[in-house]
This record gives sequence, structure tokens and C-alpha cells, in this order.
Amino acid sequence: MRLAEMLVALATECGVRIATAESCTGGLIASSIVDIPGCSEIYSEGLVTYSNEAKVRRLGVDPATLQEFGAVSAETAVEMANGLLAQGADIGISVTGIAGPGGGSNEKPVGLVYIAVGSERHTDVYRHIFKGNRRSVRRQSANMAMFYTIQHLKNYY
Repeated sequence: MRLAEMLVALATECGVRIATAESCTGGLIASSIVDIPGCSEIYSEGLVTYSNEAKVRRLGVDPATLQEFGAVSAETAVEMANGLLAQGADIGISVTGIAGPGGGSNEKPVGLVYIAVGSERHTDVYRHIFKGNRRSVRRQSANMAMFYTIQHLKNYY
């Protein structure tokens, strides 16, 4: 069973509504979920908030967070997930990162990705440095986000 199938089945069993806020994955998580029949029972919306302006406007990310920590940070990922919860989702999944091939630095290399999974019960944020080309980094990020959401549901629901 694919990750998205497992996620939809478990979310259905738990009776939760999921929303996604994606930056570097550009809708891959949303697409994976929507590929699964019956997803309308658990999936409410997906946002691609690629720019800082979109993160602020659509998710309520604090501009001070972006200024202090940057778009690619644990703090921003958590605020993105919290923005989804504030809009009514039971589970908010967010991803922000640097897919490459450019845009990296010594402090924030290409492949650096933060994934947050939040609910009213708990919020976790994960840091990864994925290897590979842009497509690979994006796919690995989406898969890990779904994996972590499955774990969140198993642990807290």
C-alpha cells in the first residue's frame, strides 16, 4: 500500500480533516492524496505558498519569523501548519525547503527541508537534508511528510 493510500485510510478511520501548505513540494502532497478514491472525506484543501508574501497572507506566518529565521526554518514550518489549523483543519501538514539546484548556502544547503505536522493535540517539526536532484528532493520531502502524518495519527488519535 502506498503512503498516500495509508494516509487516507488512517485519516478516514480517525475521522480527521487534513489540509496541506506546500512550498518546495509545490502540491505533490496534495496531488498524492487526491489520487486516492475517497480522499474527499478527509482532505479539505491544499495551498502552494511558495513566496513569503503567500505564507503571510494565506497562512498568517508572522513577517518577523520570516525576517529572523527565514522561509526555510522550523519556525516557519510550524507557523504554516498552525495557519492551516486556524482555518479549521484537524491536521495541518507543511513543507518548506530548498529543492535546488541553486539557492543553497553553507547554513542552509540545497536539500534542506522542514516538515511540520500539527494538530490541536501536538505539533512536530522535522529537519532533513535530502540528496539528489530537484525532482528527487521534492518527492522525498512529500513522502516523508505523508509518513510523518501517518505516525502523528497513530501516536495522537
